[in-house]
Amino acid sequence: MAVNPPKIKVLLSANERLQKLKEAFHGKYKESPLFYACAPGRVNLIGEHIDYCGYAVLPMAIEQNILAAVSVNSSQTIQLANTDPKYKDFTVSVNEITIDRENPQWHYYFLCGVKGVQEQLGLSSMTGISCVVDGTIPASSGLSSSSALVCCAGLVTMEANQKTISKVLLAETCAKCERYIGTEGGGMDQSISFLAEEGTAKLIEFNPLRATDVKLPEGAVFVIANSCVEMNKAASSHFNIRVVECRIATKVLAKARGLEWSSLQKLGDLQTALGLSLEKMLDLVEEVLHPEPYSREEICKILGITTEQLSKNILSANTHHNLICR
Repeated sequence: MAVNPPKIKVLLSANERLQKLKEAFHGKYKESPLFYACAPGRVNLIGEHIDYCGYAVLPMAIEQNILAAVSVNSSQTIQLANTDPKYKDFTVSVNEITIDRENPQWHYYFLCGVKGVQEQLGLSSMTGISCVVDGTIPASSGLSSSSALVCCAGLVTMEANQKTISKVLLAETCAKCERYIGTEGGGMDQSISFLAEEGTAKLIEFNPLRATDVKLPEGAVFVIANSCVEMNKAASSHFNIRVVECRIATKVLAKARGLEWSSLQKLGDLQTALGLSLEKMLDLVEEVLHPEPYSREEICKILGITTEQLSKNILSANTHHNLICR
């Protein structure tokens, strides 16, 4: 596996989608793209909603992806357009990037990737870019369209500013920077988007991030059915509530076992600290936690903290007012 994101030459005349994207770019900006960037979506085979608990997952990339045509400009602005007309054009100065997590529009996901790479590389001044994005991943369908857009934007920013960092560092950076828009994911989506290889799934492990090939059965076919029910992770609190519930469970379990619970955030870290097998962890959960919902008052009483401390140190921005842990 290549350490850095690969750069390949593609014959545009042999790729209808690239041709159409080039034409759309020229129609928008009256020039040809300087380069293209691509990040795939993913489907998770094993380990749903456990990456943010620190546990390994088994995803694989899919053919559907986010593709961007890009040129650099001297105006120090980021000009964004989308081949899908429902996504409106957006322009912002490279020195005035802000992300409105209360209004999770498509361009803010792109700006997450820009801002994350800017901070990772310590770019005090960034080059301007003109960009047209084309996506084939159904939006809000659970196939990681938003994370693929963030990853694609990270690639665009790195290349436009003529920098190089490893795929692993890019994955870690993009996982963190998606939190600018309010999503507290665990890093699976970004990791497989950068580390995927054709013909294999990947066992993704964290702390440190690493990926191991998992050979798929010969002739296996994976059918991904779209229910057409959409869920924008950043537009609601459903996703973050699960993250926060697992964080609170970690702290309650840690306190029950006499550990310094305030620094523990993930169940996987707790398991390591206790030196328990997965079976023993399940026993601990059954012993300590009750199946009925926890109120915030009960959580505060167990941990010996105030509701203000709960909100400030444990909850996320969009779970302050609607948390009842189950």
